[in-house]
Amino acid sequence: MYYEYETLDACIKMFRDMIQLQPGETVAITTDTVSNQDIVDAAAQACVILGGKPLVMIIAAPEGGKAGDDDMPMKALIDGIKACDVWVEYNTKLIFYSTVYDKVVEDPNNRPRYLNQNGVHPDTAVRNIGKVDNRLLGEFVQGISDYMEAGTHIRITTPAGMDLECDNARGRKYTTADGFVRKGEIKMMSGQIGWAPVFSTINGTMVVDGVMSPPLGILKSPIKMKIENGFVKTIEGGADAAAFKEWIESFNDDMMYLVAHGGLGFGPNAKLCGDIVEDERVWGCTEWGIGNVGPQLLNDIPGTHGIPAASHTDGICLNCSLWVDGVQILDEGTVVGPTPEFVEMARKLGR
Repeated sequence: MYYEYETLDACIKMFRDMIQLQPGETVAITTDTVSNQDIVDAAAQACVILGGKPLVMIIAAPEGGKAGDDDMPMKALIDGIKACDVWVEYNTKLIFYSTVYDKVVEDPNNRPRYLNQNGVHPDTAVRNIGKVDNRLLGEFVQGISDYMEAGTHIRITTPAGMDLECDNARGRKYTTADGFVRKGEIKMMSGQIGWAPVFSTINGTMVVDGVMSPPLGILKSPIKMKIENGFVKTIEGGADAAAFKEWIESFNDDMMYLVAHGGLGFGPNAKLCGDIVEDERVWGCTEWGIGNVGPQLLNDIPGTHGIPAASHTDGICLNCSLWVDGVQILDEGTVVGPTPEFVEMARKLGR
């Protein structure tokens, strides 16, 4: 279903309220041949309505991340995007985490403000931007993010058997998608909290029971992984686990086994649908990246270019219970803390 009027409204809200587009600013809108073009057209129209100057760049669909470097018109993309004030990425086959992305964002004082919309289509935008109180959601996720960042030890369990622990890296800021993209910022769609723990402290059992993208999308059976000192050591389960194991082994890259980051989903209207940008915002899920680590996640290391790997995958773990230094925040996906104020905000958001 194509929400023609509602999609344009959501894109205007995105540029006006989240990106705070100013008249005369240039906007790089990137996409590929397997992405939804209706949302790209609506975004370009919204940009023009608000006085912006869109530059739409469509490329042949590469492999995602650094695995697609050889398929991309690298110099043209880098030069074109860097010349703009804003970059909105709709690519389904990610430029995000590729060398193009790394080069565009490498200088925090001279880069476009970036909003990730990988794989987004009209229904996604309408539900997750157009029909959300973004200011209340921003206040909620920023508050939870601040509380978690101030803590030390994190534990996460799920009914599927996950039991994973990790420690925060002191001085490393969380990458919180509060719905607002300010000068020089790199942001994801609102409704998510992301962080890179001290890698060596990530230990336990990870059970991905929602989505593994790439290479699988929505899972038919859980993938169980043993994590030791930040690296995937074993991959077990049914046919999905076997397919994922074969995919990750195909890169012949030890860094593809690094647990790159964690994420918490707090999208009030997000649903599991196979589009990772929305999947990782399903309320009460955790999302775990494996492989390449983007430089924005290691913001405590000046001049870092991240930790390279051949590609990157994201796994969604549903109905999480979460503790920070022993204080419970989630109980199987329901907000129970850290204070009654957060419980009330979640209720007002419809959760």
